[in-house]
Amino acid sequence: MWQRPGGGGGRTRVITNANIIEKGCVNFSAVHGLLPEKIAAQLNLKAAHDFFATGVSIVMHPHNPMVPIIHMNVRYFEISSGEKWFGGGIDLTPHYVNIEQAKYFHQTLKGVCDQHHKTYYSEFKNWADEYFFIRHRSETRGIGGIFFDKLAETKEITLIERFEFVQHVAETFIPAYTKLMTENKDIPYGKKQKKWQMLRRGRYVEFNLVYDNGTKFGLETDGRAESILLSMPPEANWVYNFQTEEGSEEEHTQNLLKKEIDWINF
Repeated sequence: MWQRPGGGGGRTRVITNANIIEKGCVNFSAVHGLLPEKIAAQLNLKAAHDFFATGVSIVMHPHNPMVPIIHMNVRYFEISSGEKWFGGGIDLTPHYVNIEQAKYFHQTLKGVCDQHHKTYYSEFKNWADEYFFIRHRSETRGIGGIFFDKLAETKEITLIERFEFVQHVAETFIPAYTKLMTENKDIPYGKKQKKWQMLRRGRYVEFNLVYDNGTKFGLETDGRAESILLSMPPEANWVYNFQTEEGSEEEHTQNLLKKEIDWINF
């Protein structure tokens, strides 16, 4: 349990050096207080507001490079002006892209989205492609997934219906990742694969520290640093001007770290 000096707190749980997961974390937070000016500007708010925000984040970093990293976050946000909305998403970061598993992952997310609104998958898949793009590397963090924010009530969609969708996304995490862990956990690997895993983890760190909105929000609102930075892998590496070998599995993955790939029909 932890408390935020400005209001609220949360609960953090971490697993380390388990059989499959080298580091896994689950973080719940429910915080409130005066919204910082920088965050208010990002939300296009002209005046200071009190806020309340709550959410759950999950990140898993496996031992085996053949098992992908996964991230899931669902959250609710409201401000004293009366505005309220949901946000979140789920995305997959394989160290080695398996086409059939990428299809499965995206088909699963599409199935969830289609049960709630016909435009959700295409809209939120494209949003994830843009959001998880590491601009200074000109590559995506992984194979994407879905990402959404500021899902408020509209004339067509109630806030309860938004919540039901977000809840469904959260419930998809366990069955989807369990299948991927089971299929990949026993695949043999060596030093070459571990080196590549460390480099891909480095890219993960770069994204989270430079671009991730959740990290920025947590730090700007004086959140608990240990919980905000939980998504970082236990180890990562950077090699100057690293180049993949022509025809290698690493090159295959590197070439697939692009936006706008139709994974379901790949």
